Amino acid sequence: MAYPPHLPAMKLLPFACLLLAASCAPPPPAPQLIAGDADAPSQLTPAESIAIAHRLSTHSWRPFAKNILHGKDGDGIVVNTPDVTLDPQCPRKGWWVPGEVNTGVPYKWGGFDSPDSFDVAVANGLAAGDVSSPAKRRADNAAVSKQAAGVDCSGFVSRCLKLPSVHDTAQLPTVCTGLADAGDLRPGDLLNIPRRHVLLCAGWSNPERSWIYYYETGGGPDYWKPGLKQAPLDALLALGYQPLRYRGMAREAVPGSKDAPELLTRAVKATATVVPHPTVGEP
Repeated sequence: MAYPPHLPAMKLLPFACLLLAASCAPPPPAPQLIAGDADAPSQLTPAESIAIAHRLSTHSWRPFAKNILHGKDGDGIVVNTPDVTLDPQCPRKGWWVPGEVNTGVPYKWGGFDSPDSFDVAVANGLAAGDVSSPAKRRADNAAVSKQAAGVDCSGFVSRCLKLPSVHDTAQLPTVCTGLADAGDLRPGDLLNIPRRHVLLCAGWSNPERSWIYYYETGGGPDYWKPGLKQAPLDALLALGYQPLRYRGMAREAVPGSKDAPELLTRAVKATATVVPHPTVGEP
């Protein structure tokens, strides 16, 4: 180390030692976690849940014209991929572009794909996504195409909870515990409307806990693309969302603590879409 000529090296030695000690200091220990209910279908931590949501939302993939379908599949089920050629009269626009690298596993009615299984499906020529519609809601499972790939709202959340099979919005409450106070929401918790829509909570966006970060797919403004958003909690609750905590989710071992862990980096927070007037989501 070169020292300024007007300062003796010996006087800087204690400071240099402090720098060395600081650089070698171990990182602060991670919060101790208590495992979730052993009888739950899966076990995970809030950090794992948010990491899966981020991966599904930022997954890069390259589709081709063969992955576009606007019409009936081989089984006679109507499929509409959320690509840029989606019906221009549709108010909820498609987004992915064939031949280019796109980001995010697209929405698919009844979909439960991981990024890896989605890539395999696209490589095999399956339709990349399938938008929701009133007709699909009426038909329910009968409208799920085996020749399309992606995730719908409950498939997205089921992946984020590491569930072994998809749990729809009516089934998710059976593996969760209701929260009496939505102010207790933590990363990895859910806001759910049975038979309508579900969101994955990702943290609080202000100290007052009046705005919340969440991941979803099938909700505005980018209906057919997964992503991170922030909205007023009261507005979400007014729509009928119910706060839930997955029984297999690990929690911090601090009795009575309401402090939610901070899992989103500043860079990730900067990507969140602001939704001041949220809607329920899928049509």
